[in-house]
Formats: sequence, C-alpha cells, structure tokens
Amino acid sequence: MTRIITSLSDIAANYDALFVDLWGCVHDGVRALPAAVAALQAYRASGGAVVLVTNSPRARHGVEKQLVGFGVPEDAWDTIATSGDSARAAMFRGVVGEKVFFIGEDRDTKFFEPLHLIENPADIRRVPLDEAEGIVCAGPFDPTADPSVMRPEFLYAKQKGMKFLCANPDIVVDRGESREWCAGALARLYMEMGGESLYFGKPHPPIYDLARRRLAELGRDVEDARILAIGDGVLTDIAGAMGEDIDSLFISGGLAAQETKTSQQPEPEALSAYLEKENSSPSYAIGFLR
Repeated sequence: MTRIITSLSDIAANYDALFVDLWGCVHDGVRALPAAVAALQAYRASGGAVVLVTNSPRARHGVEKQLVGFGVPEDAWDTIATSGDSARAAMFRGVVGEKVFFIGEDRDTKFFEPLHLIENPADIRRVPLDEAEGIVCAGPFDPTADPSVMRPEFLYAKQKGMKFLCANPDIVVDRGESREWCAGALARLYMEMGGESLYFGKPHPPIYDLARRRLAELGRDVEDARILAIGDGVLTDIAGAMGEDIDSLFISGGLAAQETKTSQQPEPEALSAYLEKENSSPSYAIGFLR
C-alpha cells in the first residue's frame, strides 16, 4: 500500500542515501524547483547523501553544467550517475560494433568524446546507416516529431540485424509546459518492429550499479534497505527501484499529474487507480518533492 506523505522530512530519517531523478523532480527542464532544492539541502545537512540518478544521455560533467544553468545549487547533491555514462562505456566496449549510425541532436555529439576509463576501447566511428554495424541513440533528431517517422530506417536496420543502443530509456519528458519524445520511444518502436534494443538507464540494472559505485566513491557504505529512490516515472524510476528491491517515493505531480489529479497532492482514489493500471507499487507518494 502506497503511503501519501506531506514532505521528504516525514521519512528522511529512515534513509542514509537518496537516488533522485532530475527532470520533473528537481527541475522542469527550464529552471530549478525551489521546494525540491530546499528539501535536498535539508536532507544533506542532516547527514544524508544525494545521488542524482538521471536518464540523461549526457556525461556527468555535462549534467553538472546543465544544473548550473537551471539554477540547481551544488549543495543540493553529492554526486551524479547518468545513463549517458553507462551507455558510453558500453559503446566503447563495442556492444553495437565500431561503425555506428547516430540518432540525436547536434548538442548530443559529445557522447562520442573519448572515454579513458575503458581499457582498449573500440574505435568508434559515425557512419551513414547503410555503412553501420549498429545504432546509437541519444534522442530523436526532432523531439517534437512522432517516433514513427523513423520506421523506414528501422526496417532497414532490423533487416541487417543491427543492435540499438539507447542512451536514455525515458519515453517522454516535459520541458516547461511542452512534452517531448526521448530516445526510449525510439528504442521501444525498434523493439516493436522486431529489432534488439539495449538499455542502460532506469529501470535497467546498469545505472543502479553505477549509482552504487558513485555512492561508494563518497566513502558511503549504504545498505539497500537504507536507500530511497525518488522519481516521477512509474516505468523508469519506480519500476527500477522495485527491480532493485529498494524503497521509492513517487512524485505524482510530474508526468502523471493529470492521471493522479495532482494540484498540490495526489487525489488518493486517482493515485490508486493509476498505480493499479500501471502495476506499480511505490512505497510512498507526494505531489511534488519538498
């Protein structure tokens, strides 16, 4: 049974570390959410550790710069684990081949910057689709276009047996008041068409392994029972937490604000109906992180 709480402080003492989603929880894709920032600052001041766990296809240092631009202060978090870091490591191990077709915006090309943590990295080269061994996707070419526009390319790739590396499993994200498609929508389409997609962000295990390593780098040895995952995506944040057997706090005022009838707090009946429909069981729920 999911318990609705009024603030993070209601349950904070039960946990030594937080795995916190960014988009929809700490910022809205445009600016920081002040109440969420204050809650994380208070949690850290009490001795807890905050690991930002994001499905961003960017490297950790890229997300750090983005947070500065959004106005998220450095004292609201300790470290960052990104699906981009996890996916880049896999790419440089050659999981989809060395000649890859890249799907993403111009700003995402930093995904191909050398990764010196990998011993004997693959010689990754971006090539046209008809020369590729596999596909690397950081996001759609156009986040506002329906994913189905890629069907012709995906049909060709599937027939050639190409694997699809997805650097961001999110399906959609809200940038301010606008909803955009993410790499996960393309990966889902490719699988529906019979192709093979490889995922490295939430809800899949690699990013949680990375988050635990980031936590260990802080000198924190935290048992899973003392970790709380926070996020607004039942298919990513909450499903991932359930898969890792860690407690979770669902932010109902993010992606599911309409379904849960959230203004400040979710309507209990609407929340229950939504979670039942999605077959999701977060430990707690709250309208917004505060």
